Amino acid sequence: MGGIFGVASKNDCSLDLFFGVDYHSHLGTRRGGIAVVNAEGKIQRVIHNIQNSPFRTKFENDMEDLKGNIGIGCISDFEPQPLTVQSHLGSFAVTTVGIATNKDELVEEILKDGHTHFLEMSGGEINQTELIIALINKKDSILEGIKYVQKVVKGSMSMLILTKDGIYCARDKLGRTPIQIGKKDGAYCASFENFAYHNLGYTDCYELGPAEIVFMTAEGIKTLQERGKKMKICTFLWIYYGYPTATYEGVNVEAMRYNCGKYLAMRDKGSVQPDAVAGVPDSGTAHAVGYANESGIPFTRPFIKYTPTWPRSFMPTNQEQRNLIAHMKLIPVKQLISGRKILLIDDSIVRGTQLRETTDFLYQSGAKEVHIRPACPPLVYGCKYLNFSRSKSEMDLITRRVIKQFEGDNVSDEVLQKYCDPDSPEYAKMVEEIRKQLHFTSLRFHRLDDMLDSTGLPHDCLCTYCWNGQE
Repeated sequence: MGGIFGVASKNDCSLDLFFGVDYHSHLGTRRGGIAVVNAEGKIQRVIHNIQNSPFRTKFENDMEDLKGNIGIGCISDFEPQPLTVQSHLGSFAVTTVGIATNKDELVEEILKDGHTHFLEMSGGEINQTELIIALINKKDSILEGIKYVQKVVKGSMSMLILTKDGIYCARDKLGRTPIQIGKKDGAYCASFENFAYHNLGYTDCYELGPAEIVFMTAEGIKTLQERGKKMKICTFLWIYYGYPTATYEGVNVEAMRYNCGKYLAMRDKGSVQPDAVAGVPDSGTAHAVGYANESGIPFTRPFIKYTPTWPRSFMPTNQEQRNLIAHMKLIPVKQLISGRKILLIDDSIVRGTQLRETTDFLYQSGAKEVHIRPACPPLVYGCKYLNFSRSKSEMDLITRRVIKQFEGDNVSDEVLQKYCDPDSPEYAKMVEEIRKQLHFTSLRFHRLDDMLDSTGLPHDCLCTYCWNGQE
């Protein structure tokens, strides 16, 4: 994933930019970057590796030299950015959130058209943001370039483009990721997460719609392309990615998670009799609170996440190390585990490795039973819009490995749909096999309709691809 933030102010914007970007640190672990237009009208940029040190500690010494009234920044889980460029369109900087799943096809097309090379290599691959810049530069204006990106990129691509006059803000074609505008006296900002600007004195002003493009200055925003009619915002923003204080499309993340837990409890009523309800920190905690409030079963914290050094389970990038860190950072409270039947809620089951180790860890600490209730349905399709699971193959998903075990190598979409249907025998068989493999006492996934109801939004504006393959 990743997060982006931009400011256009009548005064120096550097502190607002610094803290606004820092507030997106939960969305990425690899690179951080800031670019500002200085007093001479030139773009200054700094990028740091933040894999082993928080954004704030890497950038605080740079801010004295990054003064200006307009700037953008990002937290990235992938390529270094923002990138700066001088072209026939002028001097500008770009930061993006999303994924171009047809990246290789677009690169080939650009090279055939006479583009000679790409400079920014990330992990041996072409930097995706540089690809976006190359696409923009095929047109006669930045605005037409953005529209072209929205037309040709498969996946999703939201972006901020910094110029000496202001910032272009463009939400991806189907609004899978958000861009929200805040305002205060003498300044406007654009942000992935709206909570990122509240403590900086900004109030909510506007939320871009799908494919909408605006130009932001210290005076306000001007619409350059109206919002599209169709939206498919990522439902996982509420389930997992979003910070609890964030709000998308008017729906707060924490409130949605309470609703999600409530619907889980209503569906689960009477099926098990646990002594306590708990959540896997951090995102699972709010789901568990909602479950406990609805069911009347006490909420407890049988293990505490040790966050000072390892705040996120998918840091570092190596999978074995991530599994180890996920285990190391959970500290048991044995008095709340020993001899007890625990119902545990996690945001999802992807590979299953970490949750199996967590469950075994609870048994080793004396738990009598461990009932698992994921806050979303089984993940059957790998995300091709936001690269949520970071899986290189759909076989990384435990559901697909189990389906292969039952069906063999060649599985049609028609067969997969049977495993997505919570009322089918295939679904029940898959869930039972996952339960056995991961050592759970019982397992019940959230139903898709209940989960979508938890948002309070129309179902057709929510992306559900990873659960049912519907685009």
